[in-house]
Amino acid sequence: MSFNSILSSINDVVWGIPTILLILATGLVLTIRLRCIQFTHLRRGFRSIFRKREGAEGEVSAFAALCTALSATIGTGNIVGVATAIAAGGPGALFWMWIAAILGTATKFTECMLACKFREVKEDGHILGGPFYTIERGMGPKWKWLAKLFAFFAVAAGLLGIGTMTQINGITTAINNAFDPTNTNIAFRLFDQNYSWATVIGGALVTIFVALVILGGLKRIAKVSEVVVPFMAAIYLFLGLSVLVMNATKIPGAFVTIFQGAFGMKAVAGGAMGFVVKQMLDAMQKGTARGIFSNEAGLGSAPIAACSAQMKDPVEQGLVNMTGTVIDTLIICTMTGLSIVIAGEGIWGNPNLQGIVLTTAAFSKVLGGDGHSVQFLLMVCLVFFAFTTILGWDYYSERCLEYLTGGRMKIVGVFRILYIVAIAIGPYMTISAVWTIADITNGLMAIPNCVSLIVLSGLAARHTKDYLTRYPTFESEEE
Repeated sequence: MSFNSILSSINDVVWGIPTILLILATGLVLTIRLRCIQFTHLRRGFRSIFRKREGAEGEVSAFAALCTALSATIGTGNIVGVATAIAAGGPGALFWMWIAAILGTATKFTECMLACKFREVKEDGHILGGPFYTIERGMGPKWKWLAKLFAFFAVAAGLLGIGTMTQINGITTAINNAFDPTNTNIAFRLFDQNYSWATVIGGALVTIFVALVILGGLKRIAKVSEVVVPFMAAIYLFLGLSVLVMNATKIPGAFVTIFQGAFGMKAVAGGAMGFVVKQMLDAMQKGTARGIFSNEAGLGSAPIAACSAQMKDPVEQGLVNMTGTVIDTLIICTMTGLSIVIAGEGIWGNPNLQGIVLTTAAFSKVLGGDGHSVQFLLMVCLVFFAFTTILGWDYYSERCLEYLTGGRMKIVGVFRILYIVAIAIGPYMTISAVWTIADITNGLMAIPNCVSLIVLSGLAARHTKDYLTRYPTFESEEE
């Protein structure tokens, strides 16, 4: 059995029906117990992003904390992950991404709010918090093993999956497609695969820049994220809106295709009744997996950044951070997905088109022209999105490792070197293996985190109700 086959088998178990149902059930339980907070208080969350909290304790502003979290979520998942989900699970995968995101908004609020509630301010002033403290302090010391399990999986996810190799692989693939799509300038050959100078140089430059930033700690990461994330998101939104405006008449048909794929209706129409369930489950699995990869709701990563925010009450930052799921999946991922579906089955159904190549082909077809300018813009967006994701996940992994080692920062320093090494070798890993490893580590993180959120859902509901009773409106928070 090949290495890819082994990884695929493990992934099928980790991301089987039980895990998918656990993630969706967590979001559903929290949506009910919090009285649909993602609908009733979403506007308040957006208004709270730029609020200045004088005298509040924390390392960075609420906006900086949100940008740090978004830096880790807005990345390859929005451009490459959506394409991968549609290619593997059909257009229906996009529907399940939406469902996961809608329910996940309540999950994101809760995990960030609880993490802020149980965070710890260290002697030197830096703040440590996340699902590991939520589990240990919220559920009790006897559950510390589950907290350590989450932290271990998070470190593995950052070092081997979502934080390093998927991101740098996506970056170098985009650079290579933009500057040397035919691989004419080969630097070397490894494992029967040719690697161009564009890949080698691009990977080396990203590795150097990442090293320069992460050695500066959270404040430098936050400062870079505050500038890069909003700017690049605006560029990508402009590109996506251009696609949708120019193809407005095709949008209704795209939605029909998405809904048909989500419930196996295309298989029914084709008379293939035996494949209806399989098509639906494929769409659900790929859509949910890529959805959580994109917005990380339920994964437990965003709370680690949320804890560093200046706040007077945990609910404040919970409201701010839940907007990240809407921005990431319901807006940015939807633009990518609709553009790919509008391009037609000849594009998304082509097995020779994967990842950024599929997204580029779709955008180029629906926008017209020679495709070079679109390819370049997507490459720029992906490079910067993925770059900030690398930075964000280094921070997450370091905080989890700090918890695991009892604050031994020398070990954290060694980890930084290993993290940089993982980025350096990432361009030379196969795409399928990289994404499968990322999915596995994501799923393993989500399980202990979601268990804790369900157990502590009553506590979260009571604390939220108390806060909203004291401050029923956005304006009343200032009184």
